[in-house]
Amino acid sequence: MSVNSAIFVDKSDMIQYLNTLVNTQQRFVSVSRPRRFGKTMAADMICAYYDREADSRELFASRKLSACSPVQAAGKTIGWDVYLGKFDVIRLVMTRFFRENSTVREALDRMQELVIRDLRRKYPEVDFFGSGDLLQAIEDVYSENGRQLVFVIDEWDAPFRAQQENIGGQTEYLNFLRDLLKDNNHIALAYLTGILPIKKYGEHSALNMFTEYSMMAPRQLAQYTGFTEDEVIWLSKKYHMDYEEVSNWYDGYLVSDQISLEKREQYREGKYRGHKISIYSPLSVVECMTTGQIRNYWNKTETYEALAEFICRDYDGLKEAVALLMDGGRLRIDTATYQNDMTTFHNRDDVLSLLIHLGYLGFDDDRSEVFIPNREKLDEFKTSTKGRE
Repeated sequence: MSVNSAIFVDKSDMIQYLNTLVNTQQRFVSVSRPRRFGKTMAADMICAYYDREADSRELFASRKLSACSPVQAAGKTIGWDVYLGKFDVIRLVMTRFFRENSTVREALDRMQELVIRDLRRKYPEVDFFGSGDLLQAIEDVYSENGRQLVFVIDEWDAPFRAQQENIGGQTEYLNFLRDLLKDNNHIALAYLTGILPIKKYGEHSALNMFTEYSMMAPRQLAQYTGFTEDEVIWLSKKYHMDYEEVSNWYDGYLVSDQISLEKREQYREGKYRGHKISIYSPLSVVECMTTGQIRNYWNKTETYEALAEFICRDYDGLKEAVALLMDGGRLRIDTATYQNDMTTFHNRDDVLSLLIHLGYLGFDDDRSEVFIPNREKLDEFKTSTKGRE
């Protein structure tokens, strides 16, 4: 459990915002973050809160969530525990099903069979129609008992990383999720999390009912993107670390929170930037605090391979752009043409957009500028460009 870890940073008040989305048109939430930015931990927390069998009142009663004031949403007052333990939760980790040697159809069939098996065990009294259609199984169960469910899909973008060239399979997968989730009144909340935002084809997506909360635009979830400055200052004091050095190594991601109503006029006049939040890489900070050593903890994963592969290509001046960024510069880019995958690149800016989502670049959305956020990521660029032409 996260709360029993050596370092636990309480992000439970994120639930209060999600509660305002339950059973609204905005109940479809897609959260994309780089690896090791706490996506799975947040998914675990969401499951623990909403699951009717979790028995987690005592757990959340001692967290930040319980101190949140009630909010007004959808015409009603929502307290911190209004949806605590109110739903069935279906939790899917898509990397368990999608492999390079399996087809998308095989992965989806296996996933549906396993979930339907669990539903049959939980609700043996239900007369299920057929055995392999998850949407029909959900209809069978929840039409009969009048309950709703919460879908939490972790690593939702697995097919786009494991089978990067399988365009037909990716389309089949997106259409499956659309048919499963869209206009399904049995679903109170759907929460997707992964590295990549939802795949676009042209300017559109099959999952257009989802609101995106990404590294480019985290919106109301900005403060939950990673560790905030105040949280890292607190940890540095607790673990007797030099905060300035910690900041130099792991700070630098600049994300935008929502702008309050009373500040919007000042923002339009260029007099307000208080909505900008500085975010730290959580895993690196945790490793630094527990070991007492400030160094590069960015593990060499599949995202490292992507960095090494793409920056050596010369998409209309990409090499020069990387050199400028490594020298401490900033670069204005157009992110609109990026298709949210790891294969469709038409220009330099598409590659740089991917590197934002992978965590190698920071992004200032007010100025549409990218930059290398900290020393840790600069080390990765140096390693990846060493000996390459």
